[in-house]
Amino acid sequence: MDARVNDKSKLPSRHVTEGPDRAPHRSYLYAMGLTREQIHQPLVGVASCWNEAAPCNISLMRQAQAVKKGVAAAHGTPREFCTITVTDGIAMGHAGMRASLPSREVIADSVELTMRGHAYDALVGLAGCDKSLPGMMMAMVRLNVPSIFIYGGSILPGSFRGRPVTVQDLFEAVGKVAVGDMSLEDLDELEQVACPSAGACGAQFTANTMATVSEAIGLALPYSAGAPAPYEIRDKFCAAAGEKVMELIAKNIRPRDIVTRKALENAAATVAASGGSTNAALHLPAIAHECGIEFTLFDVAEIFRRTPYIADLKPGGRYVAKDMFEVGGIPLLMKTLLDHGYLHGDCLTVTGRTIAENLEKVAWNPDQDVVRPANAPITPTGGVVGLRGNLAPEGAIVKVAGMPAEKQVFTGPARVFDGEEACFQAVQNRTYKEGEVLVIRYEGPRGGPGMREMLSTTAALYGQGMGDKVALITDGRFSGATRGFCVGHVGPEAAVGGPIGLIRDGDLITLDAIKGTLDVALSDDELAERRKAWAPRPNTATSGYLWKYAQGVGPAVTGAVTHPGGAKETQTYADV
Repeated sequence: MDARVNDKSKLPSRHVTEGPDRAPHRSYLYAMGLTREQIHQPLVGVASCWNEAAPCNISLMRQAQAVKKGVAAAHGTPREFCTITVTDGIAMGHAGMRASLPSREVIADSVELTMRGHAYDALVGLAGCDKSLPGMMMAMVRLNVPSIFIYGGSILPGSFRGRPVTVQDLFEAVGKVAVGDMSLEDLDELEQVACPSAGACGAQFTANTMATVSEAIGLALPYSAGAPAPYEIRDKFCAAAGEKVMELIAKNIRPRDIVTRKALENAAATVAASGGSTNAALHLPAIAHECGIEFTLFDVAEIFRRTPYIADLKPGGRYVAKDMFEVGGIPLLMKTLLDHGYLHGDCLTVTGRTIAENLEKVAWNPDQDVVRPANAPITPTGGVVGLRGNLAPEGAIVKVAGMPAEKQVFTGPARVFDGEEACFQAVQNRTYKEGEVLVIRYEGPRGGPGMREMLSTTAALYGQGMGDKVALITDGRFSGATRGFCVGHVGPEAAVGGPIGLIRDGDLITLDAIKGTLDVALSDDELAERRKAWAPRPNTATSGYLWKYAQGVGPAVTGAVTHPGGAKETQTYADV
């Protein structure tokens, strides 16, 4: 592929490579071994979240090298750099989880600053973990230079005594040990085999959910988000992305040409259809915010409501990402949605073609049961549901994929905990009661700060056999691996005086995922009286990054964002 770009008069890198006054700048590039030709070609940032923190990220450096070869083959000059990742699986269940959602902002900010500071002309971003995927996509639409997203790929399933397992089984095993249903020796054996390779958690948890989004929203090449991390075909996708981004430069196709309102609706539809993570209702509004598009939790929830659930994926179903890739990948899911009117086919993608054109030759695979036809779904509405009521005026979200309809309504007395640790302790000690609604508050974006996920608690309940006998609500988040009646993103959060901060033990709470409501049996007058007596609860973030994050982060309903976004821009980086 020859996507040669000779005229740099409108590219950002002209500010560091062109003209006599940029001789000092070019000297640094010569110092790194670049030739005159390479210096005067477009400079392409190749950003990865590589690190040794977790298997999600460990293969990204290898894949980045393949991207660089593709860029060079198409007459561009790749410039590799890394940013951070906080991996939820390791941060889960302790104070480290407070760093998780804020890391999304640091990733977007650091990629932006590197691109701005060095005047790169395009971006290929590689990410492998829950917050690094949306963080990288946020950077792309914020910068608005030609960009392609690459998912690092999912992990392969483990095998425990002849059955496939994922890290979800380990979190639930903790609960089994607590009630004597599993021995410590079995737990030790399971933990050594559950995660056998590089890659992100293998089921339709947040990483694979946002990987699905990357193809549906048009920022990733078709099929590229489905291939597991160990598969060598990933390197071919990476090289192709490196070549293709040079084409995007030549055609001046930018992320905001791709990420439109319709594209965001496509992304939300694939989340619903795949039974994806509730965290998508946090990340899609944040990506939209970077473009200056208003797309809130309620907009996401409306798409969820009218989209069928068709992919039988864990944690609610039977299969993992590898299985879906091997029967046709994300394009198979998208094709049946398109054929039955659930996707906008006219949205542009990084191929330079539309969604409909990309999917034109995708044939339905009748010899599989991972993905159902959209006109014969598992359930007629999406696997994720938005809720609203007097307990959540700014909304909330719950994942109901795999949950029978009779389990989608729950009424019980509140059992209130100020923070996850107190609730987890009650679960471990079995001091809660069947039929209760466990309320975990002061874990929102500002109150945590950082909006922690609660997988340790929910998985322990399932391990104890109580997953469908209690409900949980929180102003924090639930992991993509969470199952059961677990409602997250309740807003306004407790830290700003939301109703969740006013309820008391014994208050009767009703959760109805069929009607889309979340209410507490208290009058407006009673809530107003309690609000008069409410006082802000201090947290431990009195300095450092978490303090800074807490000062500026917005509510979950609009994506927990930290800056004014594209609507307030007067100029994008791409046009400097």
